[in-house]
Amino acid sequence: MRVIGAILFVIMSLFGSSAGAAGAVSWAGSVELPGGILLEFTVLLGDDSGTISIPMQGAMDVPLSDVSTADGRLRFTIRMEGAPESTHARFDLTVADDGRTAAGLLRQGGGEFKVSARRLDEGETPAVMRRPQEPRPPFPYESHDVTFRNDAAGVTLAGTLSIPGTPGPHPAVVLISGSGPQDRDESILGHKPFLVLSDHLVRRGIAVLRHDDRGVGGSTGSFAASTSDDFATDALAAIAYLKQRPEIDAGRIGLAGHSEGGIVAPMCAAQSEDVAFIVLLAGTGVPGAEILEVQGRLIAMAMGKSEEEARQDARGSVEIYRSITDGGTRQEILGQIKSLAVRQIQASPEGLTLSPEEVDHRADVVANSNIDQVMSPWFIRFLRLDPREYLVRVKCPVLAINGMVDLQVHHEQNLPEIEKALRAGGNQDVTIVALPGLNHLFQRCETGSPSEYSRIEETFSPEALELIASWIRQRSGLKD
Repeated sequence: MRVIGAILFVIMSLFGSSAGAAGAVSWAGSVELPGGILLEFTVLLGDDSGTISIPMQGAMDVPLSDVSTADGRLRFTIRMEGAPESTHARFDLTVADDGRTAAGLLRQGGGEFKVSARRLDEGETPAVMRRPQEPRPPFPYESHDVTFRNDAAGVTLAGTLSIPGTPGPHPAVVLISGSGPQDRDESILGHKPFLVLSDHLVRRGIAVLRHDDRGVGGSTGSFAASTSDDFATDALAAIAYLKQRPEIDAGRIGLAGHSEGGIVAPMCAAQSEDVAFIVLLAGTGVPGAEILEVQGRLIAMAMGKSEEEARQDARGSVEIYRSITDGGTRQEILGQIKSLAVRQIQASPEGLTLSPEEVDHRADVVANSNIDQVMSPWFIRFLRLDPREYLVRVKCPVLAINGMVDLQVHHEQNLPEIEKALRAGGNQDVTIVALPGLNHLFQRCETGSPSEYSRIEETFSPEALELIASWIRQRSGLKD
């Protein structure tokens, strides 16, 4: 799920709100991010102050810096306190002669992204994204805000436990999010997949615990310093907590992990008999370096590039991944990222107008903005981690499902390897399903490109929801 551009992580880290200045003007716009993703926003701009709201990321009325609306231009900056200057998001738009539209660029981390905006009429509000599957009260079940400890890590996790309204004790499942700092609903691009999944499972008689990742929402700890191994200890701590709840059947607690969570679940099941079953939702069956290579190629092709062009684009990144997994030094990786950035800048239309010094400067900014992420403990572990080492040791029932139009975790690359590893270990209860027409978020889609995620009203395919619920019910001894 980390295919989305770095700007999202900057915006997600912002907190606080500010009232709009008198006489301020509202603009609704969008940023075109890598992968064709449109990040929609609304800004309220006064003469020298303003706020920005980004519903797709749950950011509302975030104060802006360096605001200027003079000379037919809209300029403002999203700053993150304590972050390097290069990570600040700087908007610079030129207003059209009619005063109703504006276009320009967002500059961040050496990258430039196209921005367009439209001035809103007085009293006009931006269009609201429709998410018809999001559950609305009253609910036929109870939900409680809870906290539980991972004592070994010294971390407290905050989450929501939803319990069916029927007599218990109930089977239960812990939801494990995909990569990136996720809240308990796994909120992404205006969708809340875990909220929708939880609601469906609880209505089908299965208790659900979903929690904020470390350092997110009400959870303590550092997300940036954590790896998949750490997240596995959090999931096992969640099971230990559920075992103490009288409403839960301690012998029927399983895990359902999405994307990276589909790596974490087998890690847990391989080391603990407390895991009664696991559900892998777009889980991986090969090391992360191989995942990213195929992911980059498929997304580039979905954006209109030929297969050969897509392979060429991916080649430089693959070389960097290989150097990282081989133990390359920070300075060596930094040099490789800069070399790749130089080639990409020079190949772009704008690159033809830049001097060698300007190209070198921009490549430096790109390299220095990305080096911390690619050399982080999480990324290095993700590139090297081979899920098959854990899958072969999993003895509990397993359901592995992928969308057949998933470009981030391709079903043909991963499902066969997942099944092969499970059966090699002697697992006798393995269900593998590739669902036609579904993307990485299990939405019905057209191309599978991440650029579609936010534009699709559906959050989670009903077919996938019922498949998951029916399988868990069967493995938990519940009758349909």
